[in-house]
Amino acid sequence: MTIRIYNTMSRTKEIFEPLSPGKASVYVCGPTVYDSCHIGHARSVVVFDVIVRYLRAGGFEVTYIRNFTDVDDKIIARANQLGLDPMAIAEKYIREFYEDMDALHVLRADHEPRVTQFMDPIKAFIKKLLDNGMAYQIDGDVFYAVEAFGGYGKLSGRKLEDMEAGARVGINEKKRNPFDFALWKSAKPGEPAWDSPWGPGRPGWHIECSAMAWQHLGKTFDIHGGGKDLIFPHHENEVAQSEGAFNEPFARYWVHNGFVNIDQEKMSKSLGNFLMIKDVRKSYHSETIRLFLLSNHYRSPVDFTDKAMDEARAGLDRIYTFLERAEAAVGPPAESAETAGEHWRRFTEAMDDDFNTALGIGVLFEGVRTANGLMDARTDDALPRVGAVRDDILRMGGILGILNQTPAAYFSGRRSSALAAESIDASEIEALISERTEARKARDFARADAIRDELARKNIVLEDRPDGTIWKVDG
Repeated sequence: MTIRIYNTMSRTKEIFEPLSPGKASVYVCGPTVYDSCHIGHARSVVVFDVIVRYLRAGGFEVTYIRNFTDVDDKIIARANQLGLDPMAIAEKYIREFYEDMDALHVLRADHEPRVTQFMDPIKAFIKKLLDNGMAYQIDGDVFYAVEAFGGYGKLSGRKLEDMEAGARVGINEKKRNPFDFALWKSAKPGEPAWDSPWGPGRPGWHIECSAMAWQHLGKTFDIHGGGKDLIFPHHENEVAQSEGAFNEPFARYWVHNGFVNIDQEKMSKSLGNFLMIKDVRKSYHSETIRLFLLSNHYRSPVDFTDKAMDEARAGLDRIYTFLERAEAAVGPPAESAETAGEHWRRFTEAMDDDFNTALGIGVLFEGVRTANGLMDARTDDALPRVGAVRDDILRMGGILGILNQTPAAYFSGRRSSALAAESIDASEIEALISERTEARKARDFARADAIRDELARKNIVLEDRPDGTIWKVDG
């Protein structure tokens, strides 16, 4: 397989050639755990979950690192607001993160370091920057000197001289340059602090990822990922730190995902449109959420609307309906298919081109249509071909992180949640279906249609088959 990745650093697609053949090292910036995760966090985590799944499916031995920022200004502010210990706040939201991501079928990273566990490497990194003349110390604070790094701005495409011209100087009088940033912050009363050569304090935000990536992956590694909002200043500062410390390239490929908008508006607390994952999960199946988040190319924004979510839900129903039908026609799938078919080949072509899940999902749905058409045609060779297409679809599902249930389990869960929402019992539905069957036998089509309409108002859809009528939940 030849994978091409859009590299933010070069602003072009490049063939992925890892440092070590057959291996891939990946570092993705994780959450600052001061609040519940929102749907924007979910997109970033799901995108890189799929990228790692795909690399592994292609035979790469992947080392995947995703960190937690568990000490930070925002965590301290939230702790003060609630009258709690900052570490207790961090622990609470780390647990919530796992609950949300486990529900979304996100695989755990190989290593999930926390800042508070890496104080010694962080201090060693800062000392290296001081020794190299890339940083300076003032009154217990340590700052990175951006002017000492000639490549500052190369990731974001900004020029330091242009930024300086528009900067408001004096925000922090200790800094030599307004764009210098904190590597170590001197302790303030009541805040968590660690001893250091520069006095008690704690790390700045940017240094932590440089230090943890260095400890887990070395001075140079393959892929660094995160949301587009991290390009500047966070990732720009990581480049400056890491290359300023070691004078070697930091990450070879920079991958950034686009935002989640809400009804065509940027998600913002000030607009009151922040959607927490735990709340979205109350309304939508976890695989519906994943299918939605992957429905656009990862570098493009995706717009969260009721219509988009309903389309994702209907699409997932369509896939599971096919799987249910295929199981009845050709039996349950084998645990692992021996060969890959045409749809899998086309799916990998899409994924090889900068992990294009939008195009890949289109191939998946085309496979569903093809296999349904084969079952409708009932030709002699139809059933083996249906089984082969199903194998491809399940392979795709494994990369996308969907189709984790049997059709029976999926529809049982959908029924239960929908019936609870409509305050209707399954036995009532079965009774109405029986009444409708009798009405049709008696050619009382008006009553039969009235029953169908009554159930439709409760989002219950009937499907008449040669062996009887089945019902499913719509929405």
